[in-house]
Amino acid sequence: MKIQLHKSCTVLLASAALLFSATPAAAEESADIDDRFSVSLGMFFADRGTRTRLDGDVPGSGTDVDLEGTLGFDKSDTVFRIDGYFRFNEKHRIDFSAFDLSRDASKQIDEEFIWDGETYPIDVLVKASLDLQIYKLAYTWSFMQRDNGYLGVTAGLYVADIGTSIAAESIGQASSGGTTAPLPVLGLRGQYDFSEKWSLRGSAEFFAVDYDAYSGSLVDLYAGVDYQFSEHVAVGAGINSVRIDVGVDKTNFDGNLDWRYDGALLFFKFDF
Repeated sequence: MKIQLHKSCTVLLASAALLFSATPAAAEESADIDDRFSVSLGMFFADRGTRTRLDGDVPGSGTDVDLEGTLGFDKSDTVFRIDGYFRFNEKHRIDFSAFDLSRDASKQIDEEFIWDGETYPIDVLVKASLDLQIYKLAYTWSFMQRDNGYLGVTAGLYVADIGTSIAAESIGQASSGGTTAPLPVLGLRGQYDFSEKWSLRGSAEFFAVDYDAYSGSLVDLYAGVDYQFSEHVAVGAGINSVRIDVGVDKTNFDGNLDWRYDGALLFFKFDF
């Protein structure tokens, strides 16, 4: 499923770019700038895969733990999601997004692992939680505008607020850790209007960083279709594919975060 979603995002984004570039350049600016503020409220049907390592006093000593396979976290879930933007100029706007991918699990484990300097042996009952909130904030400059869409470059932050905890009461072990990872991203964002009612929107954001306490990479792809059934309200569907691999070297979280989530998004979009 993750491969199909990743390919689907790439194909839709490429299609949008081709359609947009093929549009005559007669109009330099978009004819419709009435939507100063837009907000999308929807449900995100996410399929996830997560590997996390939390080291103790010795760097690299922890085990890369498959949270779904080893600890029994659900792979699929449905969460509320909010996306939107505020346009303060014909070519300039601020985009934002927020959703919560937190989960809990309890499982009698069938493989040993080391977490935060503690060994969790086979057959012990482990209770675990992963608190993961995602916040995205980006500035978009529409360097190319037409009557039927735009193409812009975007720069901002992908903020992952992470907290983990593992406990095995039968052997008296428990540990937790957390961090907030502000990951800078660069990318492209665009929209192509097929008609007055139908639009294709897409974005692609990337980063690779090795700075201070963080190192790693991120790829975030989105593509979706909107149907504008009234002046201020649209319905839509999209797909979002994200890959994150981040190493963290901080006092309260020394380890690695390697996760991906793919999912379908159904939403109502309100323009003002």
